[in-house]
Amino acid sequence: MNLIIDHFALRTWDMDKSIDFYCNKLGLKLLSKTVNKEHNEIFAFLELDNGKLELLQVLDADQQIVSKKPIITPPFTPHLAIESDDIENSVLLLMQKNIDIVKGPLEIPDSVKWLYISDPDNNIIEFVQWLNE
Repeated sequence: MNLIIDHFALRTWDMDKSIDFYCNKLGLKLLSKTVNKEHNEIFAFLELDNGKLELLQVLDADQQIVSKKPIITPPFTPHLAIESDDIENSVLLLMQKNIDIVKGPLEIPDSVKWLYISDPDNNIIEFVQWLNE
């Protein structure tokens, strides 16, 4: 069996705000956005290298948005990890885009550097730089 990542799914409570964050701040490309009344949800797919990111917003039976953000707590899981070739440069780019860092940068010498941010829905995103590759 050949396992290949197709997509990662994150729940959102404000689809338009999330699409704006991922497209205009992180540079992803919106592939599609669909309202599925049969399943009471809105979902959008965004382009990621080697796969896709799905944003999923749950609606109630009356097609109203269900709203309840999770609380951000360590160990910051689950999370989406994005590889960086220069974590210090990633910090500068995040600052330029007014994206707050939840924690980091952290480092295990000669191994890895990483930091955590959150999207508008408190989903955690890790930027990771592998030092021994």
